[in-house]
Amino acid sequence: MIVQTAPEGMPHFIIMQTDHTVASGQFAEAFGNEYFETSPLHPLLCYITAHHDAGWQMVDAAQTLDPRTGLPYHLTQTPTAQLIATGSASPDFNEAHHPFCGLISSMHTYGLYHGRYGLSDKIYIDTIAPDLRQQVDDMLAQELKRQARLKAQLQDDPETAAWVTEEGLFYHYKLLQFFDTLALYIQMTHFDALVPTTFAHVPRTPTEDVTIAARPVAPNTVALDPFPFAHEVLAHTDGRYLQRFTDASADWRAVYNNQPHERQTVRFVAG
Repeated sequence: MIVQTAPEGMPHFIIMQTDHTVASGQFAEAFGNEYFETSPLHPLLCYITAHHDAGWQMVDAAQTLDPRTGLPYHLTQTPTAQLIATGSASPDFNEAHHPFCGLISSMHTYGLYHGRYGLSDKIYIDTIAPDLRQQVDDMLAQELKRQARLKAQLQDDPETAAWVTEEGLFYHYKLLQFFDTLALYIQMTHFDALVPTTFAHVPRTPTEDVTIAARPVAPNTVALDPFPFAHEVLAHTDGRYLQRFTDASADWRAVYNNQPHERQTVRFVAG
């Protein structure tokens, strides 16, 4: 789950990971214009983007309350033992759709633990508790085996062999990271607290990356420069609002489930 920040004393917007990916998928669908090249594999890229956290469904369903916050565990604070299960479940889901989707999903899993293959300075693998490190290493080793198997499978097919060059794979991987982190930008922080930021390593073409600057410019409106989409995007995220629990024994999930679904919408414009 994503527990969005909130003004002091106000309820927090709680987002399931499968709702997080809806906004990511909207970005993927709209990507491309005269400056940003669209991939021939765009439909597959849209699918993996819209389902890159499919393995979180069972984890979010079993989520517990974080005693430090009185709210469900936020994405980055989820107990590692639960995270391990998502690592292989998301690639499993995407591989069932297409081997290429499974391959990019597996790279996403591996990259989250290893600084997004050098795109981020956050090396999550170094923070794993010693008693769980072997489980994580084993899961990631299986993902590397999956990647080798799927690469071989795609290389054996003349129609897909050209898809699995290192340049081509990382072009699509970096696009997924952009769509993912752009969604997180508006989902982890309530809009009034958003600050300008940049997104590095966004592929303009398979061989050229650019940095995109993002800044709030009006209520629920973010400007991107350069603008990577074919049109303005109204990105929506569904979730429920929840107040902090001060009673650790309270049935927070019953309260959460009784809250109405609500939607946050942010407009992305050229700027």
